[in-house]
Amino acid sequence: MTVKKGQRLDLRISNLAFGGKGLTKPDGFTVFVDQAIPGDFVQVQIVRKKKNYAEAKVIELLESSADRIAPPCPYSGFCGGCKWQFLEYQKQLVYKRQHVVDALIHIGLIQSPLVHATIPSQQVFGYRNKMEFSCSDRRWALPHELQQEELDRSFALGLHVPGTFSKVIDIEACMLQPETGNQILADIRDNIRASKLAPYGLKSHSGFWRFVVLRNSSFYGQWMVNLVSTYEESGVVKRLADQLTLQFPEIVSVVNNITDRKSSVAVGDYEYLMAGEPQFRERIGSFEFIISANSFFQTNSIGAKALYDVARQYADLGGHETILDLYSGTGTIAIFMAQSARKVIGIELAKSAIADAERNCRLNCVDNCQFIQGDMRDSLPLLMEKPQVVVIDPPRAGMHKDVTKQILEIMPDRIVYVSCNPASLARDVALMSTNYKLIEVQPVDMFPHTYHVEAVAKLERR
Repeated sequence: MTVKKGQRLDLRISNLAFGGKGLTKPDGFTVFVDQAIPGDFVQVQIVRKKKNYAEAKVIELLESSADRIAPPCPYSGFCGGCKWQFLEYQKQLVYKRQHVVDALIHIGLIQSPLVHATIPSQQVFGYRNKMEFSCSDRRWALPHELQQEELDRSFALGLHVPGTFSKVIDIEACMLQPETGNQILADIRDNIRASKLAPYGLKSHSGFWRFVVLRNSSFYGQWMVNLVSTYEESGVVKRLADQLTLQFPEIVSVVNNITDRKSSVAVGDYEYLMAGEPQFRERIGSFEFIISANSFFQTNSIGAKALYDVARQYADLGGHETILDLYSGTGTIAIFMAQSARKVIGIELAKSAIADAERNCRLNCVDNCQFIQGDMRDSLPLLMEKPQVVVIDPPRAGMHKDVTKQILEIMPDRIVYVSCNPASLARDVALMSTNYKLIEVQPVDMFPHTYHVEAVAKLERR
């Protein structure tokens, strides 16, 4: 079949590719279709054509898959936050497991890997403990809003259209955060609009209001509001902070992060406390964690416990082991492991994360954790103790090949690999396969209605 850009085709979707797009192969040629799932019969238009594949968008849904449901969110299909709302949840779990299996077979070259059924999220909505909303001086209109002449297009507070930096949808409520967050967001929107200070222009790079970041504690119900602005205007922000804490007793912290950098990252160069405390508290299992505005923390607190429980199980600890925790972050995995080990040594690049990890250890009366700040490649050769277990929780890109080589030289008995990307997990497992055998993998769903999946792999030395 000859496929051309702009061409329209009627296609039956046969599978889901990693990345969440429908997959079909007319006459053996691969076509990825956004917003389509297996069983759909769709008319599509080719939007991008490459040598070995094409990408398409749905023009008309001719026949629905039996797994397709009506998404409850009015922004579904336009916002990039949760692109699988129209896919029945139990099927989401099936496809997430399959993505892990496919990656291990095709990238890791592992025959018949043991991958368990995906552990579901206890909450399929309202599960996120952190949401970042962008301010913009240009509102991207949804199709049904295009004919509304009274629509104010000069302001938006919401989420981005997928794959864009300047198209912001004005979001009245996001179903991924608890309802209290939506009430807080609505109040902030009204106050920003009444402040007479301009929202940030994502193209002009001028304006005051940049981001609204809402964080919350699933266990304690506490909330933190981080108002990110381009410059200081303490009187306006302080009035907003005081009003928020008066109206919402759940808000225990309001901070103002300030940055004039052009990059769209909701982190300030410096921070002012506007109301309450500079942090809030969360509990995962029996452990307490203090979280500040720019601290990294798993965005699904309840799901994080399931993830860490699997990691601890796979470590198979007897109380005498030294554990090496790579990419240790704020120490959550180290603290979960510490009570069952002799010692945990964490290595992390970010100084702020090390400070958080040491603080969290003190908070939980954990005294057998040591944290080393530095690049993994420089720090590993300096280790004075041989670990029996290595726990790895790398970023999406996985490990640097030099780090993989150094782990093989250390030769621990077991490796527990916690991954947020099946592709990089499979690649790194393949690189270690000469010395280590993959025993089993447990996917954990931390992000319902998205294609993202966490997975914990257990490897043993051959």
